[in-house]
Amino acid sequence: MQTLILILILFLISIFSVLLYFKTNKNRLDLLSSGECPACKQKTKTFFDKNTNTTFTSEVISSRVLKNHGCSGVSEVEFTCKSCGLKEVHQVSNSGCSF
Repeated sequence: MQTLILILILFLISIFSVLLYFKTNKNRLDLLSSGECPACKQKTKTFFDKNTNTTFTSEVISSRVLKNHGCSGVSEVEFTCKSCGLKEVHQVSNSGCSF
């Protein structure tokens, strides 16, 4: 009986740890997509020039597509932080073919 309870507890811990991993991965992807680095917390900076009435933005996160798996697949995107050098690869879903 004790073995059965121990196996059940270990199974629940493993399920919750996998769910926690997916949640943190999704949160990091959301931060990177919004332009904030999850490691150093740097954000996109905006500057306003009063003489020419223009707004300049300095992006902290740069992204590039590593692999594009077609219309129904996902794209593998590498996000790079310019201030701390963080590099992460995430899979971003495509919105289908836009003809």
